[in-house]
Amino acid sequence: MNSRNCPALLIAAPASGQGKTTVTAALARLHAQAGRRVRVFKCGPDFLDPMILARASGQPVYQLDLWMVGEEQSRRLLWEAAGEADLILIEGVMGLFDGAPSAADLARRFGVPVLAVIDGSAMAQTFGALAHGLASFQADLPFTGVLANRVGSARHGEILRDSLPAPLRWYGALPRSAEVELPSRHLGLVQAEELADLDARLDAAAEALAQSADTELPPAVTFAAPQVAPVEPLLAGVRIGVARDAAFAFLYQANLDLLRALGAELLFFSPLRFTRLPAVDSLYLPGGYPELHLRGLSRNRPMAEAIRAHHAAGKPILAECGGMLYLLDGLTDTAGVREPMLGLLPGEARMRPRLTALALQEVALPEGRLRGHTFHHSELESPLEPLARGECPNYRRTAEAVYRQGRLTASYIHFHMPSDPVAAAALLRP
Repeated sequence: MNSRNCPALLIAAPASGQGKTTVTAALARLHAQAGRRVRVFKCGPDFLDPMILARASGQPVYQLDLWMVGEEQSRRLLWEAAGEADLILIEGVMGLFDGAPSAADLARRFGVPVLAVIDGSAMAQTFGALAHGLASFQADLPFTGVLANRVGSARHGEILRDSLPAPLRWYGALPRSAEVELPSRHLGLVQAEELADLDARLDAAAEALAQSADTELPPAVTFAAPQVAPVEPLLAGVRIGVARDAAFAFLYQANLDLLRALGAELLFFSPLRFTRLPAVDSLYLPGGYPELHLRGLSRNRPMAEAIRAHHAAGKPILAECGGMLYLLDGLTDTAGVREPMLGLLPGEARMRPRLTALALQEVALPEGRLRGHTFHHSELESPLEPLARGECPNYRRTAEAVYRQGRLTASYIHFHMPSDPVAAAALLRP
């Protein structure tokens, strides 16, 4: 296989909360409206930002991460995108140099120019100093320029632009506007499907960006061809029911692709709206926001009975984070309202107002070693002895439990299945 060339940018920031997703989505929509095919990626394990970015670009969004996804899988995803896209955009994670590996590490590894988003709402010429610091902190970083977010006026944007030292490129500005900003809740941005005016927000952001910057493409990046490992059809003929609705939507596109590549047929269903399961051999219950839909989940008794019958028949269930909470005896929200859940996994969970865990995880299971991450606001108490516990590569104390009851496997960990396709197949194979 040969290398491929495609214009690309990694959109980073000096910190979280600067507006990376809004800017990345605005760039994607702006270039898509110009007739270009745009592929967008997200650094790190985030689920919510990709929902917005997929709407903005009209294409599925995949995660890139040198540890969880791995360098070779990340290279393959970028190489494949370069073969079909006119522009590749990668949204960074946290601050540009935060974490190990960081967004800067990813940009340097694949030679992708960095565009820094800086919230300029409370500064003038210091904007240029901050941009200079980001550009020069690591001498070998491919840094190209900056974009100002939340500017107060066209004149304010000009002041910020004029503060930039050469040779940093000015990529334009977005105004401080409620019509452009994306609303958030406790785990991050509000899900794309819940925002009735999302397309209007994206169009407004793209229009505002077009008024302050040109739509010229960045220089092309050469993406080396990957080493492609063949995937055996370990799930040939297996029908997997995948929960997907407003309560369960935290799904890696890479997981769905892998399950299909393994030979599985995926049938999506809603624990909120359906009264019966599709005819399936296995169930995959991903994370999401079950705490926002307690009453609907607890009152859908036909679905509860169908999942209990599936488990009683010895059929596989894989439940992650919110999917695991759904299987407990009960779940209590931050207001103290408790609703009974399915009772397949002994224990109770309670939502907390603050984050209770955020960490990358790797866990050794009897089936193999899977990598992923954990990110939740709930606390779980269960008498069940864990099958295994995750380990954090960054020396954090987080060690999430993995529970097993018969063919049911459950954990707070959101598994990135391509990290061990054989293990993923074994968890869901009848």
